[in-house]
Amino acid sequence: MSATPSAPFLRRVTPDGWAAIAWLAGMVFTALLRIRLPGQDEADVLPGVVIVRWDGLLMLFLATALALRGSALLTRRPTAALRYLLVAAVLGSNPLGVMAIPAAQYLAVDVALYAIAAARPPREAGRALLLSLGVLFGHLAVRLLAGWSVATTSALAVALIAVVAWLLGRSEQQSRVHAERTRAQSAAQAVTSERLRIAREMHDSVAHSIGIVALQAGAARRVIDTQPEQARQALGEIETASRETLAGLRRMLGALRTDEPYDPGPRPAEGAGLPEMPGLAVLDRLAEVTAAAGVRVAVRRVGEPRPLPQDIDLSAFRLVQESVTNVVRHSGADSCTVTVDQRDPEALVVTVEDHGPGPRHERDRDGDSRHDRTHDQDRDRSPSEGGSGYGLVGMRERVTLLHGEFTAGPRPGGGFRVTARLPLPAGAVTR
Repeated sequence: MSATPSAPFLRRVTPDGWAAIAWLAGMVFTALLRIRLPGQDEADVLPGVVIVRWDGLLMLFLATALALRGSALLTRRPTAALRYLLVAAVLGSNPLGVMAIPAAQYLAVDVALYAIAAARPPREAGRALLLSLGVLFGHLAVRLLAGWSVATTSALAVALIAVVAWLLGRSEQQSRVHAERTRAQSAAQAVTSERLRIAREMHDSVAHSIGIVALQAGAARRVIDTQPEQARQALGEIETASRETLAGLRRMLGALRTDEPYDPGPRPAEGAGLPEMPGLAVLDRLAEVTAAAGVRVAVRRVGEPRPLPQDIDLSAFRLVQESVTNVVRHSGADSCTVTVDQRDPEALVVTVEDHGPGPRHERDRDGDSRHDRTHDQDRDRSPSEGGSGYGLVGMRERVTLLHGEFTAGPRPGGGFRVTARLPLPAGAVTR
């Protein structure tokens, strides 16, 4: 609800705590004004008659109790908290012998106005400001009706401070809303871009398969009378390529949507020596390319290697490629491990993990565990060299389209881990 201070110990203070601190600071300042400090001939303000009596001290005590109660409610019930703080400001001003509510007694109200304006709907925030200003000028009106003198300019100064606090809170909320909207738009754009990239790769895959079918069909037509065994083999190749292409299309095209044209830009570099349609078979070459960028990649293969459907093989490679690129760009690690697990006959599991420290940040407001939030967002949003270029959002979308499971987050011992489980369709024809 409030601006995040730079010091770690201040970052943990809630709006409730800031309101309580503001009230207590105002009380200390009020007391200091009424005593002669070193270097002064006399106190800045002469203490009123009431403040040194039991009834004045009682009012100050009750005002402090109300202010602390209001501060404790600020996060859960901000409107009720503001009422408590306003009553405390009025009650705490009575024994001071002043002609208007002092700024020191309104500091906690200013904190509440900022917090409400920063976190609550505009209508509720506007009512809070009107109520706060109404109390200030209502206090002056009561004194005027009673025939007492008033300090109008002092009240205007306090009102101006309250308005400024409210405006700062509104600015904070508008900035946060804009940032959230921008993040949502970026995520949606990343999803769309990744789907279009997948569609392009599927187009290339289908074109490759159709080319094989055309070649094999031509060969079968030429030798069907003279060499029936070779013709039978060519027909088998045609059947295999056709089944694999159809299986991949069924898995992908139902989920892809391209309602709005969008140009994601040129395809990212595939890396030196990598084929245009790579797969897990070229991970060792990817490791060599990454080593040239300063990060050693250890490739572990668990289970018996077996052929995979082309779309799954390509997607698994893209996940590894993007994850390794993120390690190079964001983790600060000098090595990472890629694990390809093929022990499960029904799924392929790929894991990329590093031990990079990265900057540490506090928990964000949606309740995520304490981890490298900035690091995650960098992985999520930065374009990458050699990967799909869309970070965690794109990887998650690619896995979702294949009906798989995707997790990404910090490792318990430090570093970051990306894991994707891609189910293998039953009876899928493999390359």
